[in-house]
Amino acid sequence: MSNRRGRVEEFTAEYYGLCAAGGMLSAGATHLAITPLDVLKVNMQVNPVKYSGILSGFSTLCREEGASALWRGWSGKLFGYGVQGGCRFGLYEYFKKIYGDLLVDQSKGVIFFLSSASAQIFADVALCPFEAVKVRVQTQSSFAKGLVDGFPKIYANEGLYGFYKGLLPLWGRNLPFSMVMFTTFEHSVEMMYRNIIQKRREDCSKAQQLGVTCLAGYAAGAVGSVISNPADNIVSSLYNKKAATVMQAVKNIGLANLFTRSLPVRIAIVGPVVTLQWFFYDSIKVLNGLPTSGGLRRHLKDAELLGYEAAP
Repeated sequence: MSNRRGRVEEFTAEYYGLCAAGGMLSAGATHLAITPLDVLKVNMQVNPVKYSGILSGFSTLCREEGASALWRGWSGKLFGYGVQGGCRFGLYEYFKKIYGDLLVDQSKGVIFFLSSASAQIFADVALCPFEAVKVRVQTQSSFAKGLVDGFPKIYANEGLYGFYKGLLPLWGRNLPFSMVMFTTFEHSVEMMYRNIIQKRREDCSKAQQLGVTCLAGYAAGAVGSVISNPADNIVSSLYNKKAATVMQAVKNIGLANLFTRSLPVRIAIVGPVVTLQWFFYDSIKVLNGLPTSGGLRRHLKDAELLGYEAAP
C-alpha cells in the first residue's frame, strides 16, 4: 500500500518487494561489472603457482585464452548474484523488522546478526546452482560457455548434488560475511551520523545521506571480505575437484594460505562492489521516497537519530 503522495510505505509487502528488486538490480549489475576480477580471483585460488599476482595473472589469461576469457561466467554473475542480492537485501529488511519487534530486550547487534544470517541462508540456496556453473566455466575453458549448457552438463554428470555440494562451504563463506557486513554497515551509519555529521538523517541532504551509505558500505565490504576469505578458497577448490571434502581442501591449501591466498584481489573486488551495491540500493529507496538504510525501528512512530528510535 502506498501513501497519498504515491510513496511506498515502510514494512508493507510493496516495501519488501521494492527492497528485493533493489537488491537484485544492485547486486546483479555490480557483480557483472567485476567479472574479470572474479575470473582472476578464482584462477588464483585454483592454480596459485600459475596465477601468482594481479597484473601477471591478467597477462597470462589474455595471452593464453584471449581477452574474452576475462568475461567467462558473466551470466552466472548477473543472474546468480542478482537472485542472491534480492533475497539478501529483501529478506534482511523483513527479518530485521520481525526480530526487532520480537526480541525487544536484545541489543541491536544481536538483531543485525540474526537478520543477516537468516536472510543469507535463503540467499545462498538460491545462488548455489549458479555458483556451481560459474566457477567451472571460469576455470575450465572446455567445460561450458555459460548457464545454458552448464546446467544440463552438471545435472547429467552429478545430478542435483552437483549443484549443491558447495552449499555448506558457501554458507561458511557468506554467512560470516553477511553477518559482519550488515552489522558493520549499520554501526558505521549510526557512528557517522552521531559522531561525525552530528545531525539527524532527515536533516541531511540526499547527497549527504548517500555519501554516508557509500562510506559505510566500503567499510562493511572490506571487513567482511577478510572474514570470509578462507571459505571462499574452499568453495573454489571443491567446485574444481581439487578436493572431495572440506577437510581435504583445507589440507591441500594449507591453513595459512586459507587466509592469505587471493585476499588482495578479494578486497579489491568486494570493497567497491559492496559500496556500489549499497549506493544503488539506497538510490532506489530514495527515488521511491524512502529513507536511506541504517537503523533499527522498534515502533512505526519512533523518530530519533536516523529517523528511528535508538535501540539499547
